[in-house]
Parts: sequence; C-alpha cells; structure tokens
Amino acid sequence: MEMLQDFAEWAWLRHHNLLSWYIRPLFLIPFCYAAWRRSLMGIAVTLLALATSMFWFPAPAHPDPRVAEFLDVEREYLLGKWGAAKFLFSAMAPLFLFVLALAFWRRSIWTGLTVIAVGSLLKIGWSLYFGGESGWAVAPPAIAGLLVITVIMFVVRRKLGRVSL
Repeated sequence: MEMLQDFAEWAWLRHHNLLSWYIRPLFLIPFCYAAWRRSLMGIAVTLLALATSMFWFPAPAHPDPRVAEFLDVEREYLLGKWGAAKFLFSAMAPLFLFVLALAFWRRSIWTGLTVIAVGSLLKIGWSLYFGGESGWAVAPPAIAGLLVITVIMFVVRRKLGRVSL
C-alpha cells in the first residue's frame, strides 16, 4: 500500500506541470478519430494515454502558485466526503467522453464540436465554482485545447468534403 501511496505522490507532483494541462485536451483528437473509425481499441488506448498523461512530464521546480492552489482544492474535493452531488459531478467526465465518442461514431463533427465546447465550459465552470480564483488556472489550457481542436476539425471536415454536421 505504501508503494501505491508513493506512486500517487510522485504522479501528483508531476501533475503540477502546466505542459500536461495543455497536452491533455489534445488527446480528444485521436479519441475522436478512433470513434470516427469505430475503433474500440483506439478509444481504449487514447483513454489510457489520457489517464497517464498527467505524469509524463517532470515535476516543475517552481510550480505556478495558482496551479498548486487549484490542485490542492481538487485533491481535497476528491479525498473528501462523497455524496450524491459529488457522484453526479464525477459521472460527468465519463458521460462527456461517451457522448463525444457517440457523436463521432455517428460521424457528426458539428455535434462532436458542440460536446467539446460544452465540456470545456463545464470544466472551467466546475473549476471556478470549486476552486474560486485558483480555478482560472484551468481556463487557458481548456480554451487553447478547444481552439486547436476546432481548427483541426474544420480542416479535416474541409478535406473530407461534405460530412454530416
């Protein structure tokens, strides 16, 4: 059990690296592609990469204080008492991924982009609601990811020709 705790601490320190925050939304691109191709293996591999990406980068020597404060709030939230509301909030992440995969499985780029935009806004809203001022640390990576994904989707749509919206 101590080894698991040590690993969790090691990973948590690396989660403070902002690069991982900017990379994480970009995993939605291969996720959407895998859903478009109807590849359950591609979806699973992307989810594994997404889940582990928080500790791919080294722990920063001097973490951004706002990031550290927000992650403390997030840790307290996750380790605190769980009730119906917390389960509902926590179910939103897998529900988001399911609906996103479904949109691209059905080859609807417009629906997929809408899901991504709503998911980004909900993530920012959740972060501000629970993290207060420190929640603003989430906004730049979420917005940057949304913009990059949107541009890529429109380029792909243009390349594919008339794809269902």
